[in-house]
Amino acid sequence: MRIAVTGQTGQLVSCLREGAAQWGVEIMSLGRPAVDLTRLETIGPALIAVRPDVIVSAAAYTAVDRAEGDAVTAFRVNGDAAGEIARAAKAMGVPLIHISTDYVFDGIGGAPYAETAETGPVSVYGRSKRAGEKAVQAVGNNHVILRTSWIFSAYGANFVRTMLMLARDRDEVRVVADQHGCPTNGMDIAAAVVTVAHQMLEHRDDYDRRGIFHFCGAGATDWASFADAVFDAQAEFIGVRPRVVRIATTDYPTAAVRPPDSRLDTTLIERTFGFRAPAWRDSLPDVVKQLLGEDMRGTYGR
Repeated sequence: MRIAVTGQTGQLVSCLREGAAQWGVEIMSLGRPAVDLTRLETIGPALIAVRPDVIVSAAAYTAVDRAEGDAVTAFRVNGDAAGEIARAAKAMGVPLIHISTDYVFDGIGGAPYAETAETGPVSVYGRSKRAGEKAVQAVGNNHVILRTSWIFSAYGANFVRTMLMLARDRDEVRVVADQHGCPTNGMDIAAAVVTVAHQMLEHRDDYDRRGIFHFCGAGATDWASFADAVFDAQAEFIGVRPRVVRIATTDYPTAAVRPPDSRLDTTLIERTFGFRAPAWRDSLPDVVKQLLGEDMRGTYGR
């Protein structure tokens, strides 16, 4: 199976490349200049040229705070480009898997959110991602929109990497404790994408295997408790563990509003595709070990 993925350096595409041999798939990552999501005219020709069996729309404008002052670009990349990718997939007659986010919900009183729950994004990023979902839906029905949350991996910018960087020279780290969600290992998302892709190809006319699905790591938490888990894993490898100071969202003002509780209900994807994400706590130590690396050990002495 040949999978074309938008993006070249993001967490998901990197995880897909890592697992490609194990899963028996070919990953073709398409990024700039061949595919520039701010230049819609580049998208269709580049995707058609590689003749994929499935397209994964993974690249996105993910700088949540920066998006507040750059809404035009955020909506161009997350909204308009998503629709253009869907049109290319329809022209080729291939399934599309579009990656979306828990930030399409406002996080007030509705979690864990089912796929049918009313959306209400509270940030430019969330609204632009919801616009992308609608753009994909407007093109046709041969798609899966996969909402996920709090992605971490050994690749790219993510919360686990940030915590480990802060731990290099701090004895304590202040982390928000009143935002709740479900961390998700990037490798688990990649495995889910491959599973969904196989079944979409195998069951081409089964529209129960189309639509919106939620997928995230098993076990909810908050950012401060997530940081505690990261530092517990770090301590196992290098014996250094900063103290986590739990703070409120109001103590750490940001440009974008975050949903206070964006937990996702994953019942539907488990029932439909027979795939359940492992507990994020089980995979976290391996990711921490990868990020630390042997060459980083000497930087943690205090």
